[in-house]
Amino acid sequence: MTLAAGMLAAGGAQAESISGALARAYGSSPDLNAQRALARSIDENVPKATSGYRPQITATGSIGYQENRSRNTERAQQLNNAGTLLLRPANTYASTIPGNFGLSVTQNLWNGNRTINGVRQADSQVLQAREQLRLNEQTLLANAAAAYMNVLRDTAILNLRNNNVDVLKEQLRLTQDRFKVGEVTRTDVAQAESALAKGQSDAFVAQSTLQTSLAAYRQFIGVDAKSLDPARPLEKLSPRSLNAALMESQTEHPAIQAALHNVDVAALAVKLNEGTLYPTLGVTGSVVRSYDAANAPGTRAITASIIGSLNVPIYDGGANYATIRQSKELLGQARLQADLQRDQIRAGVVSAWGLWENSRRVIDAQQVAVRAAEIALNGVREEAKVGQRTTVEVLNQQQLLLQTRVDLVSAQRDRVVNSYALVAAVGRLSASTLGLRVDRYDPTIHYDQVKDKWIGLQTPDGR
Repeated sequence: MTLAAGMLAAGGAQAESISGALARAYGSSPDLNAQRALARSIDENVPKATSGYRPQITATGSIGYQENRSRNTERAQQLNNAGTLLLRPANTYASTIPGNFGLSVTQNLWNGNRTINGVRQADSQVLQAREQLRLNEQTLLANAAAAYMNVLRDTAILNLRNNNVDVLKEQLRLTQDRFKVGEVTRTDVAQAESALAKGQSDAFVAQSTLQTSLAAYRQFIGVDAKSLDPARPLEKLSPRSLNAALMESQTEHPAIQAALHNVDVAALAVKLNEGTLYPTLGVTGSVVRSYDAANAPGTRAITASIIGSLNVPIYDGGANYATIRQSKELLGQARLQADLQRDQIRAGVVSAWGLWENSRRVIDAQQVAVRAAEIALNGVREEAKVGQRTTVEVLNQQQLLLQTRVDLVSAQRDRVVNSYALVAAVGRLSASTLGLRVDRYDPTIHYDQVKDKWIGLQTPDGR
């Protein structure tokens, strides 16, 4: 029984195709949606960085209550009875409500190119996040395809195991009948009973394996597997040669591209930190209106100023120098990580190519093995009828045929999965290349919506 036949036995009128399953995974995967949200959050680094080009505006205001009391003396206009001059106190009282409000605008003119380099770094971070998103997408699609094919394989294997149990039951019945008429011994009956018990055990294991695959299908696809169509390998998308696969992977694989963008981020971090050693030049303009100034009730005053400032760093204890040296080491690490990523991708391509190239040969060999095992089983059964073969030989040949069929089903599954793994190893596995009928997520839309945004709390989707 082949992989397709195994699933058709359990299939229904409306079967799910692998393209439909992958489309479901693409649209509903929490992992992929989380990565998309992370990419959108990284887009916001661009307006944060470009804010260095824009003025900083601050409004200030204050109001209060102030009361002043004073006590003075002045000469009296008359003498007392003793002829002594009287001094009469004179009290003064005043209250004011001093207040002011103003507006201050600060504009950076030059800060050691930290704003320019910050914007460049933010753009590199955006590109890195997009490549990471592309990597997550192809990982999801490869895992979903494997989950789909695992359900197909394990369903077919369970069907084979169950059919084997039925055959073993019939074998046991026939052996018992022959034992009753004295054609075989009790040993033959025990061997048939043992084979049946082993076959039932294998069927229970196959059932458990299928349940595990169904759970993985639900995890990656988002719905329960019911009836699945057979799937074909990605012949058209697979590279024509190993050298072509290697060359393509080194230029297209998202993991390598993400690592290269990370090198750019680290290089710009060095320039940003070096910018702290440069002077900064800025200008600040302010306007302040005051009321009841200087404790004088009823006064009004307007103060306006424009002040240019130049700050020249001289020495900060060595912290900035240490930060620059540290960022240079991190840049070296990023470059080494990029080289390591290239080597890992290359090894993955070589491995995936070998599995893919040999998978067809494995299927051909297994098909020959199945045909030979079927012929051998028929021959052994006929020979057993005339006493030339024992019951155990029949059972062994029957189990050999079963195992070759199971191996063929696994080989058919492996060829499809290996094709997806090879396309993923090269870096071309995506909803676009697979032609999935989905609303494809475009990360540039959100980026264009926020990159030049000056103000606002709501996200582009209204949150």
